[in-house]
Amino acid sequence: MSMYQHILLAIDFSDHGSEVASKAKSLAMSNQAELSIVHVLDNIPMPDTSYGTVISLTEDSENALLEIEKTKFNEIADRLGVAQANRWLIWGAPKQEITQLAGQINADMIVVGSHGRHGLALLLGSTANAVLHYARCDVLAVRLQDE
Repeated sequence: MSMYQHILLAIDFSDHGSEVASKAKSLAMSNQAELSIVHVLDNIPMPDTSYGTVISLTEDSENALLEIEKTKFNEIADRLGVAQANRWLIWGAPKQEITQLAGQINADMIVVGSHGRHGLALLLGSTANAVLHYARCDVLAVRLQDE
């Protein structure tokens, strides 16, 4: 039996996102685990949807920013070979949405990128730190090097 059965990769479209995605993909392959991917939209106004905070990846919207985010998200998911049913684009607060989704899909590992901030940035918090403290499953924070 493998150590993990379902890994949730949280992405943010940063420059280092491919590092995090590669590690999640490798971890999923070595454990023969299912891989899901989530991106939380917290930087654009909430779209007017009839289906709550989960954004449809198959329906077009009139929001140009949302369509750009969907395109980037699907390109990454396609490159990783993530099934359509395991792709989640959600509007909200990253900490809350990532940890809640992990519980809903029974993920036993969340993979996120972390810059390892210090000082004021650490006090203000980061998504990786928040997920680490609120998740009910294991969390792998992939250390990212700032330029």
